[in-house]
Amino acid sequence: MPKTTDAVKIIHQMIADDPTIKEQIALESLNSEIAQLIYDARMNAGLTQQQLADLIHVEQSVIEDLEDADYQDNPLIMLQKIATALNQRVKMSLVSSRASILF
Repeated sequence: MPKTTDAVKIIHQMIADDPTIKEQIALESLNSEIAQLIYDARMNAGLTQQQLADLIHVEQSVIEDLEDADYQDNPLIMLQKIATALNQRVKMSLVSSRASILF
């Protein structure tokens, strides 16, 4: 493969054949999407982190971690609790991984 200075291409070359790294990237991407969903839902509801935490009976730091994608438990369970507290529902779908390839 020819040399490149494109950082995305270099990273892709480094991880292209490593399924463990690909799995980790997919998980972190999912956590990041969930974090953004939670943040957006909270902001659209006009709530502070503390107010949302009070609604679902957790510490404010849990909401902070969720919004930073640092939550170590199952973020989907917490997303469902948040959706319920905000009178919303979680809608999920599986899409082709080819449609979301970043590299």
